[in-house]
Parts: sequence; structure tokens; C-alpha cells
Amino acid sequence: MKKANKFIFLSISLIAIGMTYSCQTTQKETTTTNLPNIIYILADDMGYGDVSSFNPESKIITPHIDRLANNGVKFTDAYTSSAVCTPTRYGILTGRYNWRSELKSGVLSGYSPPLIDSERLTVGKMLKDKGYHTGFVGKWHLGWDWHFEAEQVNLNDLGKNFEIDYTKPVKNGPNERGFSYSYGFSGSLDMPPYVYVENGRVTALPDRETVNVDAKAFWRRGQTGSDFDHVQVLPHLTDKAVQYIVDHSGDSRPFFLYFALPAPHTPILPITEFMGKSNTNLYGDFMLQVDDVVGCITKVLEEQGLLENTLLIFTSDNGCSPTANFPELLKVDHHPSYIFRGHKADIFEGGLRVPFIVHWPEKIISPKSSDAMISTTDFMATVAEITSYPIPPNAAEDSFSFLDVLGDKPTLTERPQVVLHSIEGRFAIRKDHWKLILWPGSGGWSDPKSNEGLNNLPPMQLYDLKKDPGETQNLIDQYPQVVSQLREELIRLIQDGRSTPGPKQINDGPKIWDQVKWILE
Repeated sequence: MKKANKFIFLSISLIAIGMTYSCQTTQKETTTTNLPNIIYILADDMGYGDVSSFNPESKIITPHIDRLANNGVKFTDAYTSSAVCTPTRYGILTGRYNWRSELKSGVLSGYSPPLIDSERLTVGKMLKDKGYHTGFVGKWHLGWDWHFEAEQVNLNDLGKNFEIDYTKPVKNGPNERGFSYSYGFSGSLDMPPYVYVENGRVTALPDRETVNVDAKAFWRRGQTGSDFDHVQVLPHLTDKAVQYIVDHSGDSRPFFLYFALPAPHTPILPITEFMGKSNTNLYGDFMLQVDDVVGCITKVLEEQGLLENTLLIFTSDNGCSPTANFPELLKVDHHPSYIFRGHKADIFEGGLRVPFIVHWPEKIISPKSSDAMISTTDFMATVAEITSYPIPPNAAEDSFSFLDVLGDKPTLTERPQVVLHSIEGRFAIRKDHWKLILWPGSGGWSDPKSNEGLNNLPPMQLYDLKKDPGETQNLIDQYPQVVSQLREELIRLIQDGRSTPGPKQINDGPKIWDQVKWILE
């Protein structure tokens, strides 16, 4: 990657501590362990077609991500559990479908209370129990407890601001959910408050309100910390992630880093080095910066002698947002959703099918592309198998290990189906090549929209994804038996409280909530 003139005004101080966004690091000796280090890089609102190794016709070329794909396992049939960010993040850390939580639709705000119950096992807690040092850097967006000046209501309202005593510690955040170290912010980068929180403490008090109403560079009005600059958030978090790796590279125990990027989500703010570099639009430039971040992480792992025995996963929390400006990208013949229909928020494939890469040289002897169907919820069961952690019956209820796929031996276990969820709380179930959507429209932001009327459409949609990956032909009337079987299977999965083998569990919230009531009738 190019390093010239990058953050010149910071170069002396940052080089002194061996951590700059230009990926400079200090070589250290490492201690070998039997367990791998684990890094999970989660992009935010990145489409399946935005990674060039997944989209042969991509106009956005991503060499660093492609390198991982070419030397690891490239999963081409991977799903997020939800088409929006908060719910998918819940599933990643708990191994449980997001709709089993209290959140039945939408996302949290930057002020919301914690979504993950304090008693629930998370990946962080699990790996901590196995002797890992666990670190979180980036966008949390799973709620925590601020110290409000007075009792507040409607904390999930994205349009409201609330008075907070920023001198008081934040509680029930990443540290209480299994992370030894945490550094990041509460919601998306377009949701106030805009302050960094390190191990439960705000790093700098707000000294102003900021807002940006530009469509691509949009963020809502809110209190902003004196050390918080929206343009510099991605480079700053990258520095923190790199430093975390350097700090723990010589440890006798392995580490787990959950690096949750705030990009290429809005505000779309590429730094100067990447402006115009993609020859597409501002979103394409920002995607190149995301790719560069992946290069920084790969580089520091190489320099620290950790790359071989590090399980490195790269994926996205959902499909590309329409804020990327699909018409603009179409003019240069770039399709963020590739051949798939829809985008972020939708129950269609474009909202939920994402690039998913696993890089682990010590384990993956033969790099390959895999069409095994997996979900982002499967991370927990996979690392549990790697670390020989016995998952209790009331945890990781929807997590299936994909460890077998990483090796050269035949897959011993396969995920039987996957349940999908849109921003409105609409459901779909995918099994084999069939996908049943239990809603007439997109369940999200693309046509046909719920708020524009769906009366003239069939009540459900059935697609044969093998023949019709673009979901253009609704076969609901041609295969009534398939519809009946998939519908009954979804009902069973909802009522059982789990999709993995084991005793029935209880879903949080109402036993039958509005989004699925008609399914159960």
C-alpha cells in the first residue's frame, strides 16, 4: 500500500510508539501455543459484489481482501442472520438468532441499553474461559448503560438526543460481555453520541455538537468528544487494532480481537489518499480504504510472526446500503449486490448474502472456494470446536461449526437450514436450493415496499436459488408441498427456541410477536 505523506503531522509521535495507520510496527518474538489467535474483522454495510474476488466484474478492486480469499476458504453461500447491523452483531457474539432476543425489528440507537443479557454466554466470555485475552475495537451497537442526567424513555429513538453525565463510567458494555479490553463507540458512526469509550470510560468529554446533512457524509446531530473526528475514525480505530495485536504478540496466551469497522457505512468519508482512487464514486473510494485496513491487519500479523496460526475472518454485517448510490455505481457498471436482488434492510439475497473469508494458513492447507451454506451465527460453534469448549444447552442455540470445511477432509456436519430476517422483522427460511419468504415484499427498503401497499401480491415468495439466484420468479403456486414443508420447519424452529440439537429453549420477549403471529395461525 502507498504510505507517502500519510498523517505527516502525527508521524513523529506515532512512529515512536510503533503504531501508525501506514502499518508501521515493531518486530517481536512470539510464544507458540496450541490454540490460534483469532481475529474477526466485520465490515459495515458492504455488499457481496464490493469484493473483487467474489465479483469478477467488480469495478472496485480489493487486493488485500482478495489475498485472504485466495489463500484461505472463500465461502460463497454465507448469510448474515439479519439484513441490518445490530441484530447481526448479536448473532455473531451469541451464536443465537437475533429475533430470539428482545429486539424484533430495526436497530438500536447510540443511547440504547444492552441487548445481550448479562447471563448469556458470548464468544468473548467463552474464549476468556479458555485462557484468551479478548479485545474489542470499533463499533459496538449492541447497547450499554450510559449514566443519564434524568430518567429517560424511548432510548431506541434514532432521532432523539439525551443528556448524559460523561464523567461517569459506562456499564454493561463490552467489558461485561466478555472483553478484557474494549475501545470504541456506542452506535453507528451516524448516531450520537460521538465519543470514544475505553474500558467503560469516555476518553474525552464532548465540547461541541456536530451534524452533517450531506447524503453520503451524513450523521445526525449530537454531542461530540474533543478527540472525535468523523473523518479520522477509521484510521484511528485501525491504529488501535494494530497496537492491540502488537501488545499481545509476545504473550504466552492467545488473543481474540473483534474488530468491528464503522465502514463503508455512512458517513462515507474516505481520507484524502483514497479520494478518487477507485474511479467509481465516493463509496468505492471508501471501500478501498476498508481494503487497506485489512492490509494493515495482515501486515502486522506477518511482522509479528503470527499470520500462520491466526484464524482471521473477514465478512460484513449485511449487504450494501442504498446510500452508496446504486445509480451512480451503475454508470460505471459496478453492482454492489452482484447478481442478487435487493440491498441492506431487505429479506432478498442482496440484504443478507455477504462475502465471508476464513484465513488460517496452519489449518487451511489447500485454499479453496466453498459453497457450504453458513451463517454469521456459526462463528461461536466453530471457535468452540477449535478450543474444545463444551457449549451448554442454553447457549449458541443457532450456531453450527464450519471447522470441517476448513480442512481437506469431507464435511461431517452441514447446516440443515438458515433463518433470515429483515429490518421490518420479516422472515425467510433457506434450505437446500429453496428459499421461502413469508412476506409479499422486500421487508425492507427496496421495492416492493410495505408502506406502499402489497395487496396485489402473493402473500409469500418461493425461489429456487440454484436456477434463479436473482429471485425473479416467484414459484409459490407451483410447489405447494415445498412451501408447506418450509413453513412448518420455520414454525418448529421458532417454537423450539433453537435450531441446533438440544433441549427446547425460551425466546425472549412475547411468545408470539407480531412479525410471526400470522405464520403460526
